Amino acid sequence: MSIGNSPEDERPFRDESQEPRVPVGRALQQARIAAGLTVDDVSSATRVRIAIVHAIEVDDFGPCGGDVYARGHIRTLAKAVHLDPAPLIAQYDAEHGGRPAPTPAAPLFEAERIRPERRGPNWTAAMVAAIVVVIGFVGFTMVKGGDSGSDAKSQVAEGSTPAASKSASATPKKDKPAAPSTVPSDSAIAAAPQDKVTVQVSAPNGRSWISAKDHNGRMLFDGLLKKGESKTFQDSSKINLILGDAGAIELYVNGKKIDNNFQPGAVERLTYTKGDPVAG
Repeated sequence: MSIGNSPEDERPFRDESQEPRVPVGRALQQARIAAGLTVDDVSSATRVRIAIVHAIEVDDFGPCGGDVYARGHIRTLAKAVHLDPAPLIAQYDAEHGGRPAPTPAAPLFEAERIRPERRGPNWTAAMVAAIVVVIGFVGFTMVKGGDSGSDAKSQVAEGSTPAASKSASATPKKDKPAAPSTVPSDSAIAAAPQDKVTVQVSAPNGRSWISAKDHNGRMLFDGLLKKGESKTFQDSSKINLILGDAGAIELYVNGKKIDNNFQPGAVERLTYTKGDPVAG
């Protein structure tokens, strides 16, 4: 009878740490297949390009564009195939030189904040501003000189001095214009030419719309004649009138008053020739 350990007890313990681990890409591929997903399914769910998924599954992380992007893709693909991404990222760091130490942000920020920013003078903007000022000054001088020359010429043509012009314009005129006369004077009646027809339309009793045309149908006047106003029309052979309110109108044809009893508000259409006064 032997005393001691059995042969089974004397067998060396299995060191699992020395067993080859499944590569990161292979683990992701196996989990994807176990989940029943295709590469297209994983690419659509994660927005990782199909070519990058294929490369990662064969442990080619070059298309990722760097360790930071590779870790991000591993984390995204692991979640899509229901794996814990932490062990896979740790394995990736161990196989690729370890995770780089983060760069402290505060000293860099302080250096950038303290460092003064040096800027040279903007000569282009200064030149443009100077040119604009010169052009504006020259233009102002030319306009001012032109105005002064025109003022001087007008004063010489009128035979007056600037002082006289200013004093004359500063003196207010107190004379009021005389009220328009609705009745033509004797000299105006006598001066009516015999070879033409002359019609004067006055509105002493109110306002009225009137229209006047010559013998060719050309419009001489078309508008409102206000109370107290008058219009005179002349033609070689004929004047055609339309009175909107004939009762407010007085007519003088060829220097003679037309004694027609026009009714207030009545519209009258009249025609006068050289041989009138005779209402048309």
